[in-house]
Amino acid sequence: MKRYDRLKEIRRLDPEKDALAIYRLTATYEFPWDYTRALELALYRTYAVPSIGRLLAETAELTDRTQKRYDDTALLLDTVVEHGFGTDEGRTAIRRINQMHRSYDISNEDMRYVLCTFVVMPKRWIDAYGWRRLSRHETTAAAVYYRTLGRHMGIQDIPDSYEAFEKCLDAYEEAHFAWDEGARKVSDATLDLMASWYPGPLAPLLRASTLALLDEPLLRAFRYEPPGPVARTLVGRAVRLRGRTVRLMPPRSAPHYARQNWEIKGYPKGYRVGELGTFPVPGVRGCPVAHTDESAAASAE
Repeated sequence: MKRYDRLKEIRRLDPEKDALAIYRLTATYEFPWDYTRALELALYRTYAVPSIGRLLAETAELTDRTQKRYDDTALLLDTVVEHGFGTDEGRTAIRRINQMHRSYDISNEDMRYVLCTFVVMPKRWIDAYGWRRLSRHETTAAAVYYRTLGRHMGIQDIPDSYEAFEKCLDAYEEAHFAWDEGARKVSDATLDLMASWYPGPLAPLLRASTLALLDEPLLRAFRYEPPGPVARTLVGRAVRLRGRTVRLMPPRSAPHYARQNWEIKGYPKGYRVGELGTFPVPGVRGCPVAHTDESAAASAE
């Protein structure tokens, strides 16, 4: 297989009917490293909305148990990608996500915004740093995939296209990004976690490099000192150089899922999907969308 053969395969599929298949090919074959980084950034930027960052600080999940929260979030989301919406594994992952969210007072608007970050940030990251830009097929399929996920999570008024997701995200951030002390603590804990994955002496450099990849509204919300133009230029060039290097490499022959990421540290002996996450308060069980045999079969692949 040549470097662009999988993109040709993607373009032969229907981005509406085959959204999961396209998204899986894109996220696990074409851009697994980029999707990991982009989804990390997607979740991270939600802390700058005070109602989200403050709640995460109050639960202490991202300050006292940062690695576990990182692992559980990545594994639950990726279980749906790997197995599909209509499988036992996918349903269990969505059930766990819903049980956790329903234990707290989270507005539909905040939930919808988080969903928007999952659609928009990977495209923006990959278009800037990936070995190629996302195709229209892939962009549409990602929007359809997350619209489906949002429906299973009971989110209302979900955008109906990538452009609508992007408009919703930008407007929400403009209206809601603001300083919050608890959110800053969650941000610092997350940056510390990312630095902990590498040798100790590199921690200051890695923190500085991460900040150099953040946009100005995000830096202002957390009250971080903006990196200088030299730092931004060097870090941006380094990440883009990685993308150009990947373009010259043979295409991936096997999928790479989040459970294979070396950053996942908390389950060296394995895990059960139904035991991931937190169980703060017994709540409503199950997925808010009724599954018929027909819909389960249609969404399984």
